[in-house]
Amino acid sequence: MAKNTIPNIKKSLNEDRLKRKKSKRASALFAVGVVSILWGTTWMASKIGIKYMPALQLSGLRHLIGGGMYVLYFALFKKMVPQKHQFFQIAWMSILMFVLSNGLSVLSVVYMPSGLGAVVGAIAPIWVVLFSVFVFKRIKIKPQTIIGIVMGFLGVIITFSEFLGAIRDSDFALGIIFGVISSITWALGTLFTAKQTKDMDPYFALGWQMFVSGIILNTISFASGNFVNYASIPAEGWSSIAYLVIIGSVIAFGAYIYALKRLPATLVSIHSYINPIVAILIGTILMNEALTVYIFTGTIVTLVGVYIVKNSFKRKIKITTGKSLS
Repeated sequence: MAKNTIPNIKKSLNEDRLKRKKSKRASALFAVGVVSILWGTTWMASKIGIKYMPALQLSGLRHLIGGGMYVLYFALFKKMVPQKHQFFQIAWMSILMFVLSNGLSVLSVVYMPSGLGAVVGAIAPIWVVLFSVFVFKRIKIKPQTIIGIVMGFLGVIITFSEFLGAIRDSDFALGIIFGVISSITWALGTLFTAKQTKDMDPYFALGWQMFVSGIILNTISFASGNFVNYASIPAEGWSSIAYLVIIGSVIAFGAYIYALKRLPATLVSIHSYINPIVAILIGTILMNEALTVYIFTGTIVTLVGVYIVKNSFKRKIKITTGKSLS
């Protein structure tokens, strides 16, 4: 064997490893893009759905069906069911991530436009960063990350600034309160999900969390009297449910978990900046809502902020566990 054969083999292996790493990162970033667009469209679908059924029933039915699809897949093809020690983790994550976060986000658009609901949801990255730095102490925040987050947040505010006067209405205030609680619980769920991926198949956990939350939300809706007979739901209502299940729960959530396994939670959470932009554009195209200078300016500022946040995570981020993500 030639003297330079072994070094050449090592070099080739390192190059292949680097290519695979770059490919995985590119796929994860694509998944973030999928989540950013698809979840932006679900706000309008939820707004349509609550015309025909109570918000908690809509959210519960969506998760019961979507989660049931995951549960059946793992039970039939993977022969996987939760172990005793996993039940508690599934239960509290389903309450945090779906009953509180998703249930309250749908409930918020009962009291305010879906676009404004998306704006309130866009503050989730702020909570992710604050919890990561001051509570979990997982990351050392970079100045450019803060700049990007602030720009993204301000861009979203500019986009929907024409709606801000409505907060004086008590119904709008209630919707904002629900939205803020939803964004806080979503941020916590995002961070805990990132940790949970080490202990349990994330897709398996996702399915069971949605399924359990679907049961809880439907039970709450039925017990409170805010429940309609399924037979009375028209075709448009079922279409919104089907869209929320397939696009929002199965495809988008699958992409979200895929990205969260491969990228920092603070980077994945930037979908919250893009979601409201998509929501308002969908409203403009499909519901003839005006595209104003505020929306245009806010879109530009938001996308610049997203770029800065993305660029700030090109280098590795040290986490308290000793693991690094790039």
